[in-house]
Amino acid sequence: MHQFQPYPTDLLELNPFTKISEEWMLIAAGNQEKANAMTASWGGMGVLWGKNVAFIFVRENRYTKEFIDKETYFSCSFFDKKFKNDLKYFGVVSGRQEDKFKVSGLNVNFKDNIPFVDEGNFICLCRKMAAIPINEAHFLDPEIKEKWYSGKEEGNLHTLYVGEIIEFLAR
Repeated sequence: MHQFQPYPTDLLELNPFTKISEEWMLIAAGNQEKANAMTASWGGMGVLWGKNVAFIFVRENRYTKEFIDKETYFSCSFFDKKFKNDLKYFGVVSGRQEDKFKVSGLNVNFKDNIPFVDEGNFICLCRKMAAIPINEAHFLDPEIKEKWYSGKEEGNLHTLYVGEIIEFLAR
């Protein structure tokens, strides 16, 4: 396992548009007995309710959602570009069918019982503050439903999770 150090928030120089949308992240949740992770390219960081927060979006059918819903904490792990194929794998294979950590060779690590992906180089540990189901009535732009929730994704909407950032880790 890699050695991680706390990373001060006031030194953070991270472009969330690049880091999340282009480079992607793995969202992990669970416990010491069982954890799962999924790739995400939607989300962000900011300030809400007087706290530094991360927000993520998880579709209803994702196995990782069960872990996020059950547990208090989740993490977002960011990687070097050499892990892009692993992130693709974590985005298309379900943990219901196979142990993605075992098959990929990536490893789950824990800080204060919060799972994260050990091969990441920058980790965001979060305490869940809110879970907000998104439904079609929330769409003010009609293009959203057509572009993101039609065809095979019909009815497979997202839940928006807001997590207080309790610590950043870096190696």
